[in-house]
Amino acid sequence: MDFLLDTNVWYAISFAAFALIVYKYGWPLLIASLDKRIEEIREELKNAENLRVEAQEMLAQYQRKHKDAVKDADAILANAKEQAKQMQKSAEKELDEVIARREKQLEERVERMKQNAREEILEYASSLAIAATTEIIADQLDKKSNEKLVDAAIKDISKNIH
Repeated sequence: MDFLLDTNVWYAISFAAFALIVYKYGWPLLIASLDKRIEEIREELKNAENLRVEAQEMLAQYQRKHKDAVKDADAILANAKEQAKQMQKSAEKELDEVIARREKQLEERVERMKQNAREEILEYASSLAIAATTEIIADQLDKKSNEKLVDAAIKDISKNIH
């Protein structure tokens, strides 16, 4: 029984007892703790995978929305260009109509001015002819022939009235 007096033996016995107690009571707690941690990690991985899938779906959805927005923007731009062309054609047509109307008005105005000028010339010519005729008649007509003309005019008045 000398071996019981040796401290190394007691170290070995106490270590074995400690290992046995730890194995019997501590091991299940350690395994339960590790299992719990493993389950938490699995749950986090599952959540991370769900978040990744959700993020990919959102990315795809936003990419589709972006493509739709680009298509809409292109359609709006094409529509705006078409409307601008139509507005330009309409404005050109209106401008042509305005120009034609103004040209017609100017032609009418020029025609009226020509007519007024003709009338003024005729009026001036007639007044000039009357003045010249009056002067010629006054120079050539003496008092006696003037009385004969007045008497003839008075006789002709009664014929022209009835």
